[in-house]
Formats: sequence, C-alpha cells, structure tokens
Amino acid sequence: MKLFDSELKVMDVLWRGGDRTAKEISDILKAETGWNMNTTYTVIKKCITKGAVLRSEPNFLCHALVSKADIQEEETRELIGKLFDGSPDLLFASLLGREKALTPEQIAKLREIVAEMK
Repeated sequence: MKLFDSELKVMDVLWRGGDRTAKEISDILKAETGWNMNTTYTVIKKCITKGAVLRSEPNFLCHALVSKADIQEEETRELIGKLFDGSPDLLFASLLGREKALTPEQIAKLREIVAEMK
C-alpha cells in the first residue's frame, strides 16, 4: 500500500493517539499543518479507500488498519529498490560512508542491530 505524504500525516495522528474522530484529526492537523476541515476529510476518505483506515459510527470514528511499522517496512523496501538497486547493503554503505552525519549513539545502535541479526 502506497501512502502519500498527506495520507501519512493523517495516519501519524492515528498512530500517535489511537482511534480518533474525523473532527479530532481535523483539529490536530489544523494546528500542525494549517489544513482546513475539507482538506483533512478528503485525505481521510483517500485513506479509507486504500484500506488504511476504517470508518465507523458514531461521529466518523477512524481506526488505523495498518501499522506504522508495516508502512515503514514497505517504504524502506521501495527506497532500497529505487535508489540502491534493491540492495540493503548499498543503503547501509551510504549511511556509514557519511559517518560525520551519524552520532556515536546512532552508530552504536546500528552495530547492535547488525549484531542481533547474526
């Protein structure tokens, strides 16, 4: 499932706070992004059409049907496929080749992740 940036904003509200009404989502996104209610409702409807959100009553209650981890995994696969010839090691090489951009804590965390995979 491909979610666009606007749809990810709606999903992020649900992932952070659990089930919410469309009105609550609209209020949150108005404060965070300046969106009006019509924009938010349109994006929510797109998420429903894609099967990412379930709408129920009362009050147009929205429930995330996909987890953040699932979307992150799918987006990562797509990124690796598009920019790194389908090779995760090229992605890691790109990250590690720019060590100055990574903190020592981030480098340590990456080492832990690799060690756990062995």
